[in-house]
Amino acid sequence: MVKAMKLFPKYAEQGWTPYLWSAWLLWVPVYPFLTDTSLTIKTFGLLGILIGAPLSWWGYTLRGRQVLWVVGAFTALGLVYAPFNGGACSFFIFAGCFIGDVDEPPVGFRYLGALLAVIGLQSWLLSLSPYYWGFTLPATAVMSAAMIHWAQRHRLAEKLRQSREEVEHLAKIAERERIARDLHDLLGHTLSVIVLKSELASRLTETDAARAAAEIRDVERISREALAQVRAAVRGYRSAGFDSELQQAMGTLETAGIRVETAIERPPLPAAQEGVVALALREAVTNVVRHSRAKTCRVSLRQNGPYCELEVADDGRGGSLPEGSGLSGMRERVELLGGALERDGSHGTVLRVRVPV
Repeated sequence: MVKAMKLFPKYAEQGWTPYLWSAWLLWVPVYPFLTDTSLTIKTFGLLGILIGAPLSWWGYTLRGRQVLWVVGAFTALGLVYAPFNGGACSFFIFAGCFIGDVDEPPVGFRYLGALLAVIGLQSWLLSLSPYYWGFTLPATAVMSAAMIHWAQRHRLAEKLRQSREEVEHLAKIAERERIARDLHDLLGHTLSVIVLKSELASRLTETDAARAAAEIRDVERISREALAQVRAAVRGYRSAGFDSELQQAMGTLETAGIRVETAIERPPLPAAQEGVVALALREAVTNVVRHSRAKTCRVSLRQNGPYCELEVADDGRGGSLPEGSGLSGMRERVELLGGALERDGSHGTVLRVRVPV
């Protein structure tokens, strides 16, 4: 079976079937021995299978229009052998069966029509036996039509396989990008909090050792939570919800010495939209703590027409810095839901996220 698959790569899924097809060529050397013919004709019959068998095996390795060489060669053999060897029908049948591999069915049936016309024209011009052309024409037509149909199914199956592989490849890329975005959001926020609390604990070591110890214990707790969040992100669970993110955001801002103002009128949100809004809040607060040098940060959530609108505004230095990977990832998430993200750095920084409710 393995050898068959290597010898006939195009028909590997058929196993031994190509060997069985080759048995049709045995009719060429056998036919002369069933009739009263000369030794020369019998010898030519044996020569025919010696030419036809390698020709058929070569045809199994070709693709597209290259197969026309094999079709033409079998047609020529049939025309040469037909006047003195009734087994020539095998050559025409092989020519017709290979037609299916040339192109799509409409093209294949045109070639088949031409082949049948050649067989009929030769039979008429040479007044060949009705038993010959009465068998050769329908046998070639039926078997060739079946092979044209099978070849088309094979092409469609191959296209489907390639499409499935492409979908799987794109899905893997999308999953890697999702994990990268989630890890960026999770670790960027958490590490910022750890840095802030570590700095605070360092300053409090000499003046308030008890509070410094409490801050270090808090760093340990946050680190353990971050580890659990990373594992959850890899599994696909990205956020604990907006309320949880809001509490963490307020704690982070207060630890950084930034006063927090909130105006929350939370509309009912599907899980996907809530997860995106929660992660957008996390990324926005992380940027405020890292880059804004703000004194106050205002967080608002409300329904604005058909959209849920999250706004995070600070009174920091603002500006129009290039969009980093965090904002780019956030924008991708929002736009995948049919929403939009806006950033205004003219007076402090205002980040506005809209997702459809």
